[in-house]
Amino acid sequence: MPPPLSVESFDAWMPCPDGVKLATRIWKPAVGGLWPVLLVRQPYHRAIASTVTSAHPTWYASQGYLVAVQDVRGRGDSDGSFAGFAQEAGDGATALAWARSLPGSNGRLGCYGFSYQGLTQLLCDDPTIRPDCLVPAMAGLDERLHWASDGGAHRWALGLAWALQLTAETVRRRGEEMAWQAIRHSLRSGAFLEDGLALLERHDPGGMGLGWFRLDPGHADGWTVHDPSETLLRQPMLLLGGWWDAQLEGIFDLQDRSLRAGGDPLLRIGAWTHLDWNGGLDRLQLAFFDHHLRDRPPPHPLARERFADLTTANWAQQAEALHPEIAAEGMAPWRLGSQGLACIDGDEGRLLRPGEGGAGGNIWLVHDPWRPVPGRGGHLGLDAGPAERADLDRRGDVACFSSGTFETGLTLQGRPRLELEVAADQPGFDLCAALSIVRAGGRQVWQISTAVARFPGPEAQRRQRRVLVFQPLRASLASGERLRLSLAGAAWPQIAVISGNPDQLPGPVGPAHRVITLQLMLSEAKLWLQPIGSAKLG
Repeated sequence: MPPPLSVESFDAWMPCPDGVKLATRIWKPAVGGLWPVLLVRQPYHRAIASTVTSAHPTWYASQGYLVAVQDVRGRGDSDGSFAGFAQEAGDGATALAWARSLPGSNGRLGCYGFSYQGLTQLLCDDPTIRPDCLVPAMAGLDERLHWASDGGAHRWALGLAWALQLTAETVRRRGEEMAWQAIRHSLRSGAFLEDGLALLERHDPGGMGLGWFRLDPGHADGWTVHDPSETLLRQPMLLLGGWWDAQLEGIFDLQDRSLRAGGDPLLRIGAWTHLDWNGGLDRLQLAFFDHHLRDRPPPHPLARERFADLTTANWAQQAEALHPEIAAEGMAPWRLGSQGLACIDGDEGRLLRPGEGGAGGNIWLVHDPWRPVPGRGGHLGLDAGPAERADLDRRGDVACFSSGTFETGLTLQGRPRLELEVAADQPGFDLCAALSIVRAGGRQVWQISTAVARFPGPEAQRRQRRVLVFQPLRASLASGERLRLSLAGAAWPQIAVISGNPDQLPGPVGPAHRVITLQLMLSEAKLWLQPIGSAKLG
């Protein structure tokens, strides 16, 4: 490896066709020459770049790149008013063309960044303008399914926290210090869970975040699904996702779209949260950019797909994911059984492997809004990641179904899907689920995947088959461990508490919230794994 180059940085202003200028910070090698460009477009201030998850732009510049990090319209020091994702396709086309023509550019261009800056790479209203390669991380194209909701319920804590973060920048730019302090205090104290919507109404009534909360998460009407051109989707892509990240399904959707458009994207799913990448992937990103922007062969062959195991952190390729006998057991439907005590005795309910008897039975699960079951960790929490939940499973409003002990261990990879018949005594209920590993000895219960589903209206009172789709996973159970499914009627504050009252919207608990009793009928219940990655297209 050649020694790193010395780097210089400066600010530049990108003119837009409507006269707005966007502030851009540029890092480049201090020596003369022409360099490929890396572009990042984000709403959090260009000085931060994507350093929450990636190396500082200086590092990439020292490896022979010109790095341009831009404040999007209405953010940081850029002109204009911020309109969220809706503004980015027009400005994105301008930015791609402008970045290629920067002094010191050799005309070749890549993009990277996660979350908001992951989606900005994909938004361009001119199909003839596109980067040579891109690295979208932890992002998705469907604002309803990949950003704002799960299972027909708004992401309450995540959605409010992010909307208020964006609003804080809006009021800062307006010079409203007291409003900024009020938002900051609400987020730090946790009061935003109760007063967050009111703060958005007061300080950012036209904002994207509040707009999402005004839409029905159970239906697609009114929601935006971005649609990149097939020419862009065919460009070389490195897609990055995390098992604990709320945008993970967006990354799998991008892989699907790219493959169907004729692309050949690379996919890496790590044991990461949205903000914690456990050391990052900068070396891989650099090798990807070197290959596509500098015609350098990668130091190691780049496999199409690699998944990290949640429990071991070991990486595996899709083709070597599961041994055939493990795949057969992991993919076949598992059944549920209980003699009625699964809500009281965490070991009474059974999760039955294929061929085991004892399936069926009915249980009654009572959701008391005064003490809703907490949502913990997983992909929807502000405390995202693995979580110990033995105390939650001991609650009388959580139904548990545990497998027998595995003698040789088991590796599960896929998207867990649960189907069972449920009827409620009120017009509306939530069903919130977790899959966990019960450690040897039974005292530790390590949550590995969660799911939520909302069933509003009078149909909730009819006995019907209900479906919950979990966050995808790859996880290994060791010898002596068991698998557990847990079911509850709430996951507060990850999702708002449903009221069971047609006149009361879901939200923080209030006096109009009703006790909801669920009858779970287990005779036809089943849990199985759907394939993920390119395997599901086979």
